[in-house]
Amino acid sequence: MNSPWFDCASSVALALRGSSLRLAVLCLFLLGFSFHAFGQEATIVGTVTDPSGSVVTKAAITVINTDTGQTRNTVTNDTGQYVAPDLVIGHYTIRVQAPGFKGIERKDVVLAVGDRTRMDFKLELGSAQQTVTVEATTVAVQTESGEISTAITGQQVRQLATNGRSIYTLVNLSPGTASLQADFQTPTPVGGDANVSFNGNRPGHNLYLLDGGENQDRGGAGTFSVMPSIDAIAEFRALTSSYSAEYGLSSAGTMTTVLKSGTKQFHASAWEFLRNDALDARNYFNPAPNKVAELRFNTYGFNVGGQVPLWKSHQRFSFTTWSGAASFRAA
Repeated sequence: MNSPWFDCASSVALALRGSSLRLAVLCLFLLGFSFHAFGQEATIVGTVTDPSGSVVTKAAITVINTDTGQTRNTVTNDTGQYVAPDLVIGHYTIRVQAPGFKGIERKDVVLAVGDRTRMDFKLELGSAQQTVTVEATTVAVQTESGEISTAITGQQVRQLATNGRSIYTLVNLSPGTASLQADFQTPTPVGGDANVSFNGNRPGHNLYLLDGGENQDRGGAGTFSVMPSIDAIAEFRALTSSYSAEYGLSSAGTMTTVLKSGTKQFHASAWEFLRNDALDARNYFNPAPNKVAELRFNTYGFNVGGQVPLWKSHQRFSFTTWSGAASFRAA
């Protein structure tokens, strides 16, 4: 038997006999990084058939992440079906090849957080050196799951106007939610205003996940333990009903958030968002010559991502983010 669990169990047994406590601790620490995080990764499933509709077995499936260059290889089973699990969100190209058939390639397949996407292929007779390329992207219809959820893409996260730039504001954008929040949100985790009810359930029964791990303040009102910058969020999904049993820690809504990742190309950005009384209209109930209330609210930060090291092509990536805020408001 050769598995991480077996190796770690052996190390722990030796440690308990006094052989190597440090080895056991290190083994358990490293094992924690070997598991795939649940709730954030996507899956592609499908069936490969020939022109007559019969299934094609042993067809080679190659799934390529065009953002990072990482590939995943699999083959169809005896019923012509394949599964490519544990895929990070992003843009993909899927290639299918089988002896006696033309190769087929489908480009610009977009996977969102928690997606289970079906991609079926119908091969044409011909040489394996010939390739049929499909570039048109159709509107995805969820047929592999009965879950009811709302995905907010990274572009929407960046462009939606949120008063205070708090992720809690994004939570109440899903159908079936009732917001009890104030108009202004400060980007703070514990103690932030997360009062959003999903389908009449209590706000304290919501669950927050970050990069596949629980990000819940269990000692408070069910808020974030760590508040990521909105500009560091790659995607956000709110699951409201009939979702998979793997999200079994909540009786209300489950919010799964994925942070951005480094890619083959180096990217860096810096920002500052501000609110200032110099840009505000005068309150109707505060006519001149009364003084306009002073307001200063600044949110600033940066993102840096790419390969490590930058000058070498490989599949190791890094992403760093930082943000801060300063505010002042006079009555």
